[in-house]
Parts: sequence; C-alpha cells; structure tokens
Amino acid sequence: MLTYTAPIEEIDCVLPGHADWLTEQYEHGHFLASGRRDPRIGGVIITRPMVRGKLDAILATGPFSIKHMAVYEVIEFSPTRTAPELRAVNEAVALRRSSKPLSRSSSSPF
Repeated sequence: MLTYTAPIEEIDCVLPGHADWLTEQYEHGHFLASGRRDPRIGGVIITRPMVRGKLDAILATGPFSIKHMAVYEVIEFSPTRTAPELRAVNEAVALRRSSKPLSRSSSSPF
C-alpha cells in the first residue's frame, strides 16, 4: 500500500512515469493487481510472492519512491483461501512454504 506525501498536483505530474513503471513490473511478472485508493490518498499493489528484499528493491525503483512523493507499507500475509482464479498463485505460496524447513525455535509454520 502506498500513501502520497506530496500534493496531488505533483503526483499527477509523475503519474505517466509511474504507469510505465507499473507496466514494467507486470511484464516482469512481479505484480498481480494495482489501483488507486479511495479517497485518492495513494494506491494498492498486490504482488506475487517474493523475498521481502526483492520487493523492497523493486519498490525503491518506482518514480514515487525516487522522488520521495510516497511511502510504501508492505503488508505480508499468508492466504489460506483464494478465488478459483487465484489458486495457481496460492498453490505457489503453499509449495514455497512447504519446501522451507521449520526452525526448531519457532512454533509457527509460517
């Protein structure tokens, strides 16, 4: 989730570059969905599962990050149910999770 830190007039000037950046991320297969928040105070990006460091690096390349016009809040979650259209993504998460050995010091399987 991103929240604008600059006036909306300045955001509007950078939107074409942001749209190009989003297109690149979709082409690389990183993003699944994105759009504006309502009211228009920022946006939401839903990504494919990836290592947190990789996601942070991707977000840092966006025009809003480079120009310090928005802050990103990453909300990590483990989907337990999905719509049929998203099953392939959820199954990839489950496979990735099941291939990781559990730490003996952790009581959580996640």
